[in-house]
Amino acid sequence: MIPSNHSQDGQRQEHHSVSDSNHYHSQPHVHSEASLRKIINRLSRIEGHIRGIKTMVQENRPCPEVLVQIAAVRGAVDRVARLILDEHLSECITRAALEGNIETEIEELKAALDRFIL
Repeated sequence: MIPSNHSQDGQRQEHHSVSDSNHYHSQPHVHSEASLRKIINRLSRIEGHIRGIKTMVQENRPCPEVLVQIAAVRGAVDRVARLILDEHLSECITRAALEGNIETEIEELKAALDRFIL
């Protein structure tokens, strides 16, 4: 049996769930249903695209075709990240400023961006 933190080929995988990231935020992050739905829908499309790439590899499709699809997924992930960042700046940072804890929120954002922009 393969341990839960390993892939089928035995490679160790790091899993960071949404609950793992909650320790970064001292304030709850509340977003509109429309915003959450938009982000979740895009992530679901990306998930499907990834499955399609996996199928391409299993079918021995030409490497250039696979790489083009990987580039498309990377672009889609970047666009989702931009949506999340925009939402954070317009909602979370604004809320933190109104509540008087803007410094903490900005420090948390800087830490997240340091990990995101490598």
